[in-house]
Amino acid sequence: MENLGTWVSILNQGLPYTLIATIGGIALTIVLSFAAGLALLAPWRWVRAISRIYVEGLRGTSEVVQLFWIFFALPVLVGFEFIPLWGGIAVLGLNHGAYGAEIVRGAVQSVPRAQYEGALALSLSPAQRMRRVILPQAVAEMIPPFNNLFIQLLKSTSLLSFVFIPEITRQATEVLVPNFNPWVLQIFLLLLLYYLVMSLVITAVMRVLERATAARLGRRVTRGAARALAGTH
Repeated sequence: MENLGTWVSILNQGLPYTLIATIGGIALTIVLSFAAGLALLAPWRWVRAISRIYVEGLRGTSEVVQLFWIFFALPVLVGFEFIPLWGGIAVLGLNHGAYGAEIVRGAVQSVPRAQYEGALALSLSPAQRMRRVILPQAVAEMIPPFNNLFIQLLKSTSLLSFVFIPEITRQATEVLVPNFNPWVLQIFLLLLLYYLVMSLVITAVMRVLERATAARLGRRVTRGAARALAGTH
């Protein structure tokens, strides 16, 4: 137990990188999810085609290969090199935004047809229908799957260790374990605890958002919805 303070101190050195990558990745994921998800429903075929290429291209390829491509292939092709942490955030956001696009598309399409017809009867423009009627209801349906997606993104930050970003997994594997440390099991249990705590924080925030969204729509959060929100990949 006397080594616990040392382990925590070393892991804490990587914690800011993990948190920045997670928060930045989530922010980019949200933006890309809505942009690509709504584009999949656009009336213009070319817009839908571009969005579909992005979604299928990013979902259908390895996240590790995407990471290596941005860090090692892109500088060779265009002469532009990402700052490592920002490059990692870009990969996390692009990859998970592709999955999030399908969440947005499905949630918007799940809004009952009567809501569209009611908005039309009120002579609302397409933008007003989407902003005032459709999206508020769709967002309530998006929150549980987005919670799962954000937790998956958090866990994916461990891949950044492959490109020498000193987040908590790299701190554990490169600093603590290689030194013939006999406490390998305890170190990795501590690392798991770090990820568990951060996952629980994400879930707690998303539960608050779900309750607030449901209250705004005059709904109640059911036990089934709460269980879905707490689920992870």
